[in-house]
Amino acid sequence: MTLAIETRGLRKEYRGRAVVESLDLEVGRGEVFGFLGPNGAGKSTTVKMLLGLVRPTSGEARVLGGSVNEERVRRKLGFLPEQFRFHTWMTGEEFLTFHGRLAGLSVRALRDRVPEALSLVGLTGRGKDELRSYSKGMLQRVGLAQAIIHTPDLVFLDEPTSALDPLGRVEVRNIIHSLKDSGVTIFLNSHLLTEVEQTCDRVAFVNGGRVLKAGRINDLLGPPRTLDLQVDALAPDLLVKLRKLGRVTARGEGRVRMALTDGTDAARVAEVVVSSGARLQELSPHRPDLEDLFVELIEMGGDR
Repeated sequence: MTLAIETRGLRKEYRGRAVVESLDLEVGRGEVFGFLGPNGAGKSTTVKMLLGLVRPTSGEARVLGGSVNEERVRRKLGFLPEQFRFHTWMTGEEFLTFHGRLAGLSVRALRDRVPEALSLVGLTGRGKDELRSYSKGMLQRVGLAQAIIHTPDLVFLDEPTSALDPLGRVEVRNIIHSLKDSGVTIFLNSHLLTEVEQTCDRVAFVNGGRVLKAGRINDLLGPPRTLDLQVDALAPDLLVKLRKLGRVTARGEGRVRMALTDGTDAARVAEVVVSSGARLQELSPHRPDLEDLFVELIEMGGDR
């Protein structure tokens, strides 16, 4: 895997207290990577170090194969901070032109690129309006546009959907997938874990400035642990067989909820039901989601 981000033993201290401690992280090029953890876990400080805004106390960080102190690397980075403060007296077009010029784009290139970026984030027709007239959700959209105005190779997004309604979140999710399809790497920090689960290829859980667990979402969540079962008639002999496959936690009127034993899957349960002569009406496996895993990891300190 070619890496967009690689850190080894990254550490940052403030007044003798480590807020990021021995952070080892790998993010592949072209993937959407979720960076998750509770408040105070060191996420924002890590992002600032990866952007070159904060110098690490020790350790090493490589971004796009080089150092963030190199201009050639920094020109390939985009960033939407969570607490943004924009120039509200500017119009949307002026704002994007300003940031495009800071990123090194020519005035000629920006004539095409500004309307493209506005269209991509759903702000077509609002480019000549001053930012002071934008809603919070619109400001978040134009902030996303400035992060990608210069077609970066790596984009850091800090809570990019926090001010958006459900439709806006779907649109941002589509933008992220579009960026990924074009080869852009996305480093996503969000508290909306359902959004992360639908958007990211891999995630890392951090706390106390350390990575607790990292990997592909499907691998981290594992197979379903529980399932809901509906049959036409729950005969006593079928119930006995089901209890051999898992712990029955609720039942009634042909419905059973089971916590599966290790090595048992939904297919095996369906096989037992059908072989018993019962009619299987519903089978709904449930596996932990990112929120369940998040709480478990933080409470157990990463041991699972």
